[in-house]
Amino acid sequence: MNSPFSVLQSRPLTGPNSGPDFGPAKLPAPRPALFCFSHLRWDFVHQRPQHLLNEAATSYRVFFIEEPEFAPVAAHFRMRVAASGVTVLTPVFDAKATHTHEQRKLILGLQRSLGAGPVVHWYYTPMALRFARGLPHDLCVYDCMDELSAFRFAPSDLVALEAELLAQSDLVFTGGKSLFASKRKLHPDVHCFPSSVDVAHFSRARSPLADPKDQAGIPTPRIGFVGVIDERIDTALIATAAQALPDVQFVMIGPLAKIDATDLPQAPNIHWLGRKEYDELPAYLANWQAAWMPFALNEATRFISPTKTPEYLAAGLQVTSTAVADVVETYGRQGLVGIADASTIAATLQMSLDASAPEWRRSVDRCLGLMSWSGTWAAMQGLMAARLRVAEKV
Repeated sequence: MNSPFSVLQSRPLTGPNSGPDFGPAKLPAPRPALFCFSHLRWDFVHQRPQHLLNEAATSYRVFFIEEPEFAPVAAHFRMRVAASGVTVLTPVFDAKATHTHEQRKLILGLQRSLGAGPVVHWYYTPMALRFARGLPHDLCVYDCMDELSAFRFAPSDLVALEAELLAQSDLVFTGGKSLFASKRKLHPDVHCFPSSVDVAHFSRARSPLADPKDQAGIPTPRIGFVGVIDERIDTALIATAAQALPDVQFVMIGPLAKIDATDLPQAPNIHWLGRKEYDELPAYLANWQAAWMPFALNEATRFISPTKTPEYLAAGLQVTSTAVADVVETYGRQGLVGIADASTIAATLQMSLDASAPEWRRSVDRCLGLMSWSGTWAAMQGLMAARLRVAEKV
């Protein structure tokens, strides 16, 4: 019976039809392997993990390990390969099995099947320590993109597991300034890498694009939002804005998580369009007149640095946000994003529908010109490569 990992192994370079034997082949050193442990599924919402790991795939063999699914079958990885070369692995277990033990066996077997070469463990969730604790690796990186312990339904042992992860990590990256200020007190080697933007992708929205079918019938002006709709969204603020601006259409795009559809405000000018693919987003944004981020100000948003902020700006849209700390510090103080609360939201949104000033656009483009996922990854990779070189000498 074939190994469940055999499809990932290299094919031999010699054989009966391989031509003359010129002696032992000098094989290139294998690329390092990067195992990413994520609480987010690869196909859920295209955000920081996908951007960074797609970049990583140019120099690493990247394995993105999702949370498990359960079926009455022998433990295995369901595998697919993304266009970038990232191998996406979904652990599948019998629900009656001790899946922490089974998952550990699967990862260890996969690591052994890859042969020589450095191994990097890259964490988005401390919960992965339940099965990855003690697995062999040459470098451990914690890319902290959210304060997960502040989210609704966070596991009771998350805080303790994060402390353990911080203790074993060689490098810690944070997705924003607020997270950096928090984590730098807990680890000696923390680096701030705010989420960046694919300017080429979203700047397509600055040119006319066909209006998607489910949006085409919505009147204008439109103010839109894209993102996961969960406890971080201020539903009361959405209702307030929609009531105060009955002639403005609010287009809300994104999947629901941890809240019920019955909790969403309903009004003739609020349109819940659901989740869209990343490649579809420019067409939606191209047919909006402005964008907004109606975040609640609570523990779940205290440390967020929304990726959508530079994405909206790259699309050429004026943006209104509540006073999320990283948005205020990075974009609000520069005059790139309007900041509002319940008492000022209607007036600020109305102003965002006015034509943008040329100087505002120039300031936006200067800011975006300093941001790219490839640049962020290059800086991260430099730190990782230096650590791996040190490890090789030890």
